[in-house]
Amino acid sequence: MKYTTKTLSATAVAISAALIPLLSCELVLAFSNKQLMHRSTTSRSGIINSGSIQQQTSTTLHLGDFFNFGKAKESEQVTTTTTTAPTPEEEAAKTGYVDDEDPIEKVFGFFFGKKEAEPMGMKRFGQERFPEQYPAVLDEWADPVEGDDREMALLRPFLKNTNLESRNLRLTYDANRDGWDPVTFHSKVDKQGGAIVFCTTRGGIQCGGYNPKGWVGYGEARGSIAAFLYILGSKYAAPGAPGIKLRKVGGPGLAQMDLPESGPSFSPDALVIPLGKDGRVARSKLDSYYERLPDGTNSLFGKDASVQLKDLKVYHGVYAPGEYVPFTDAEPFALY
Repeated sequence: MKYTTKTLSATAVAISAALIPLLSCELVLAFSNKQLMHRSTTSRSGIINSGSIQQQTSTTLHLGDFFNFGKAKESEQVTTTTTTAPTPEEEAAKTGYVDDEDPIEKVFGFFFGKKEAEPMGMKRFGQERFPEQYPAVLDEWADPVEGDDREMALLRPFLKNTNLESRNLRLTYDANRDGWDPVTFHSKVDKQGGAIVFCTTRGGIQCGGYNPKGWVGYGEARGSIAAFLYILGSKYAAPGAPGIKLRKVGGPGLAQMDLPESGPSFSPDALVIPLGKDGRVARSKLDSYYERLPDGTNSLFGKDASVQLKDLKVYHGVYAPGEYVPFTDAEPFALY
């Protein structure tokens, strides 16, 4: 076969084009390896287990270390010192930052800085500041409050982690005193904030519910994940507990049906006290919006779906003149 000058030239160009990138890579790798071989760094510094041991490791990095990550090196020198890790509270007080982040927060913190305890002077969202953004607690009970009468003292423990936990209470509606009709009911309770309902059946069952959003009488469904029902001194109560609480289920929606033609109505069916022409009737059907009782019973009144009440009362919080009272208006777009 004869090779022309044109063919040989094309072949040489093709070979050169293939070799030039390879030679360039070799030069770059050789230079990088030379630089890395002379570089020392502290590879890791962390707290082991509970934070009592702090480990520092000095090592020399080589180009191939990337492929041997985690393998011990002969040149590693490990020194161990004993120290006490500061608590998150101590660190926050000292630096203004909190160190209780989960792994995702730590990744963001690497790029954007540590999470501040009070960014721009604003306190962070949490259960202590906004307890009613969380479901009712079932195994904790509120402490007594000075000024509570006998009945208030019975209800106080159920108000743990609510806006009324440590606030003085006042009796705003008493059906035997004010009348068993919805008009009177709303004239006493509307725009007063969150409240606790307490009723006693003719059979002696003492029960009720907590309405975090209160009533305004506009015919809307007021939602709250913090709403709950309760039975005082129930056979279902744990040893030493004042009773049992039943949480809102299925999200916050329809926690309270605020209907001007009706009395208190916890969801459309969990605890409904219509008042008016129904007199002292109360109905209960659990499961759709509030938890069932532990044994599966689906009524606050045990085997009875409806009962006659002996009394019905509503307690609101006491607010100073000019103090802000939450939830005193309509919530057309509320999702909580």
